[in-house]
Amino acid sequence: MTSPNQFCKVLALAAVATLLLASLALAFTKARTRYGKPTRATTLTRSDRMPRVILWAWERPVDLRFINPRETGVAFLARTIQLRANQVVVRPRLQPLDLPEATSVIAVARVESDPGFNPDLSTQECEQLAAAIAEMARLPNVSSIQIDFDATRSERTFYRDVILAVRGRLPASVELSITALASWCSDDNWISDLPIDEAVPMLFRMGPDGRQIRNRVAAGEEFPAEPCRNSYGISTDEPLRNLSAAKRLYVFNPGAWTESSVRAVTDSRK
Repeated sequence: MTSPNQFCKVLALAAVATLLLASLALAFTKARTRYGKPTRATTLTRSDRMPRVILWAWERPVDLRFINPRETGVAFLARTIQLRANQVVVRPRLQPLDLPEATSVIAVARVESDPGFNPDLSTQECEQLAAAIAEMARLPNVSSIQIDFDATRSERTFYRDVILAVRGRLPASVELSITALASWCSDDNWISDLPIDEAVPMLFRMGPDGRQIRNRVAAGEEFPAEPCRNSYGISTDEPLRNLSAAKRLYVFNPGAWTESSVRAVTDSRK
């Protein structure tokens, strides 16, 4: 088995057949610790064009034809990718997604490890995973890629190599972001030097330090990890107060998005 410490080679791989299936499935209608003092949000070159509110659309039928594309974008689950022993298993989105034609769209890849078959985390697996993620940039209307993953300490070198490989495969015009545990943005910071445009701090479903983290965020304190200073990730059932309107807000809804639930989010940013 190849060591995960080896940086995976950036090789051209054949397009995965499920990319076509994913395209057909999309129905487009044309932890507490060290915090710093408040600073201005870092200017992002590629992501300046994105709206300040992004709705996460997970694996269920989603109809958002009523949104205003000038103020609201959509990050949709495009692929769920499972690492299984020495295999990379790609499951495309199979549920419809209806959006206004001009909507800014982010394709999200959820990466999971099969608990029954521990992944090899080999160079080959790294190459295959990077290819499967980067291919999402070819989906309709996609101008940004986001990777949603969990990483134990022993897996971080592997995921670092994957992110480096994905960035190398993407055009310069395509933004690359990740979701990040709040601890990765603070005392357990291992992401500051990654080639990403943004790391979205997940400020919901947090552990024992969740209340302290929320209080610091509400007080305007910044995360030590610079990639985490430009956005927040929240859930509609765990509202946060005093969030900076200068930062992008990603919002998860455990239920279905409706006109009223979207309006409550957008009105809170005015």
